[in-house]
Amino acid sequence: MTRTPKNHILPVENLTKTGSVFIVKKKISKAVISRLPRYYRYLSDLMEENVDRISSNDLAKRMKVTASQIRQDLNNFGGFGQQGYGYNVGHLHAEIGKLLGIHTHINVVIIGAGHLGQALANYQNFEKRGFIIRALFDVDPAVIGKKIRNSEVYSLKDLEKYLSSHPVDIATLTLPKERAAEVVPRLLACGIRAIWNFAHIDLPVGDDVLVENVHLSESLMQLSYRMLADKEEKERLAGKTGD
Repeated sequence: MTRTPKNHILPVENLTKTGSVFIVKKKISKAVISRLPRYYRYLSDLMEENVDRISSNDLAKRMKVTASQIRQDLNNFGGFGQQGYGYNVGHLHAEIGKLLGIHTHINVVIIGAGHLGQALANYQNFEKRGFIIRALFDVDPAVIGKKIRNSEVYSLKDLEKYLSSHPVDIATLTLPKERAAEVVPRLLACGIRAIWNFAHIDLPVGDDVLVENVHLSESLMQLSYRMLADKEEKERLAGKTGD
């Protein structure tokens, strides 16, 4: 169950009380959860523009969604807004950060220090979001011992030794699928229960392990499909006009 962050006001039917702690009973849909990072990003932009408050209608225009969807999504967690005032940008940004777990540091390691692994390690915005790349691991002697920004590349042979002495929350896989399949049991044996997977493989893990798959080629294929469908639709409409 999920603890309710401080200052949340949740509908009574979504709450149960254990001692002095309120617990969220309502299960939030994956679709709502998937939209939270986008809200967080737009709110970050608003803060950079020194915007103190915003209405659901104005936020909807920026995000190209409906105001009702924003209100429904945020009402899952208490709403956060005030009628006639809108949303306090700073407060909403902070509260969504808490919901996403990025109000504190999250320790991350990257397994695979090739082009993709190094690109992730060099991406400064992860640190701004609370994700700290602590180390990278690889089998290539040419990269072992090097530093990618602030993170050292270790030999993959030293994975267990490192994990036994450093707190790690998320392991990122940016290596070939064959090697990923070999590494995953080692990660699980060390207590890792959250994996950000860029390898082209469906990881054989249990229900107690959280996996977020990012298959870049599949994303490109989806875009290719949409381009083809769009082209065919335009050709169909052009043919109708010609008739």
